[in-house]
Amino acid sequence: MDTRTKNVSLEDLQRIVGEEHAWEATPDDAVDGVGSSFVAEPGSVEETSELLRFAAEEGLAVSPRGGGTKASLGNPPREVDLVLSTVRMDEVIEHVPGDQVVRVQAGIKLEDLQERLGGSDQMLGIDPPETKSGATVGGVVAANSSGPRRHRYGTIRDLIIGITVVLSDGTVAKAGGKVVKNVAGYDLSKLFTGSLGTLGVIAECNFRLHPRPEAARTVAVELASTQAAGEAARAVLHAQLVPSAVELHWGEDERLLTVLIEGIPPGVEAQSDTAYYLLRGFGEVRTLTQEEAGSSGPSGAGDEVALKIGAPPAELTGVLDSVLGACSRRRVTPLISGHAGIGVTYVSLSGGDDEAYVQVVEELREIWTRRGGSVVVRSAPPSFKERVEAWGPMGSRLELTRRVKEKFDPRGVMNPGRFAGGI
Repeated sequence: MDTRTKNVSLEDLQRIVGEEHAWEATPDDAVDGVGSSFVAEPGSVEETSELLRFAAEEGLAVSPRGGGTKASLGNPPREVDLVLSTVRMDEVIEHVPGDQVVRVQAGIKLEDLQERLGGSDQMLGIDPPETKSGATVGGVVAANSSGPRRHRYGTIRDLIIGITVVLSDGTVAKAGGKVVKNVAGYDLSKLFTGSLGTLGVIAECNFRLHPRPEAARTVAVELASTQAAGEAARAVLHAQLVPSAVELHWGEDERLLTVLIEGIPPGVEAQSDTAYYLLRGFGEVRTLTQEEAGSSGPSGAGDEVALKIGAPPAELTGVLDSVLGACSRRRVTPLISGHAGIGVTYVSLSGGDDEAYVQVVEELREIWTRRGGSVVVRSAPPSFKERVEAWGPMGSRLELTRRVKEKFDPRGVMNPGRFAGGI
């Protein structure tokens, strides 16, 4: 971090982005509890570049922001001087339906983009739960957010095919198309996916698209045990099915495994019949209404601590047993959901105190790190994050990640401290 005295006025920022597009930050602009001095909204790649060049010259710590739906992800930043909001950069630059590709500015809301693409019966094949909360495309890329349909379409990392970014010194870099600056040896699109604003600001993205399915049906089985959950998920994965999603919902009132089938009506009907027949050996099977099917997703808002556990899909029963056991011993209540076909499980903890939550996370990390998995803290109060690193151990990957950070942000001014190991 640049240690020079910071002597920046609001007028300095307003000269770059316009008087109405920069202001003194309020408590609502805090990043995971860390307050900022200013907020600025550049309206173009050029303004973003000029803003970051100025911030670099003045040694300002910068935190990029899209819809603000992932402000609690990662570690709290060590400091924030300037929140750089992309909300003005919200245009669809180019959509070529025949090629099934789209190029957009990073500040466009994912929900608005999907509505725009729907006019051509196309979609971007991701459905993170924060879509309805105003998540932007750039934010989704920066957080590598995904949803149930990643089972079929992959994550945003699999769908992005080009990117324009602005580095911490104001340099504009592109992957694909006419190159302003090409960083040899790096795939910028993949590198910036999941970087959480620690390498630079995502300005524009190119994606490959998919046709919107004509029909959809969700088949659900009520589960009697964790063993039934694991066996039912394995049965679906090994069957002649092509589901768009295989989801787990495990709470006090309802324990379901759901299978989303999408496509043309005859195919959906045939595949749904197969899923129904396949699942009836594990419990009572029913077809969910559209409202029931759309109400699922990982919770976390309002909960004390929310986790994401990554483990092989075959370990679903083990993940459930480890969570239920760790929580039971600390008298903590878990609400569990996840992508059963992928091996991603979300856990929201409530009913306990920080000490109980810390013990639950430490126990789960000890188990799943040893078994090749991971436990990430998706959101938690500051008091908890003071005791627990959000990302967990990274092993040999940490040094590589640190070298990448030093290459792209040598002064350490982009979201300092938010990534693993305080990067």
